[in-house]
Amino acid sequence: MNPVQGTHPTVAPQLRALRRRASLTLESAAGAAGLSPAHLSRLETGQRQPSLPMLLALARIYGTTVSDLLGETVTERDAVVRSADMEPTKAGGWTYWQAGAAGRGMQSLRVHVPYGTQGDIVRVHPGEEWLYVLQGRLRLRLGDTAHVLEPGDSAHFDSLTPHRIAAADRDGAELLFVHTLLQSPTAALCLGPTTTTTTSGESS
Repeated sequence: MNPVQGTHPTVAPQLRALRRRASLTLESAAGAAGLSPAHLSRLETGQRQPSLPMLLALARIYGTTVSDLLGETVTERDAVVRSADMEPTKAGGWTYWQAGAAGRGMQSLRVHVPYGTQGDIVRVHPGEEWLYVLQGRLRLRLGDTAHVLEPGDSAHFDSLTPHRIAAADRDGAELLFVHTLLQSPTAALCLGPTTTTTTSGESS
């Protein structure tokens, strides 16, 4: 797994400080994160750079956020995003509006999913996703299980579960969407990473 690009130089001492704040030994923290103590020690001394999955795992274990692990601070003006400041971004037929500040451990989006686009793309990537249907109906497949979500329905799942999302109606679907992919570009979120595709145009 590739290291997080642009990892801050403060991440190594921050990893050690947060582990100690959580009152965890090197061995117990490494075991909970699926790492060897030697590997975690190298991360804490800056000899190795952590990948995003490692940061996500350590953040959960230490009861903090990826931004905290990276030693990032968010200014007060980033707390509120005005509707007029939400610039739409189009990628792969989908339209995204940033609904939260960039650089946080969670990214919030408002998403329009048009009918018939990318319904056969299977996505698998580290992190978690939460979505809430505002308008229209959404087809969601998680692993081998298919769901049709109505307005007011929501879903919260591990992004390593193979998943597909598509609008069930020709008018498309409107979603609120939150994911834990640190600073993920909307295009990457929409278009990949992908695994296998089906021969059917329906997503579930």
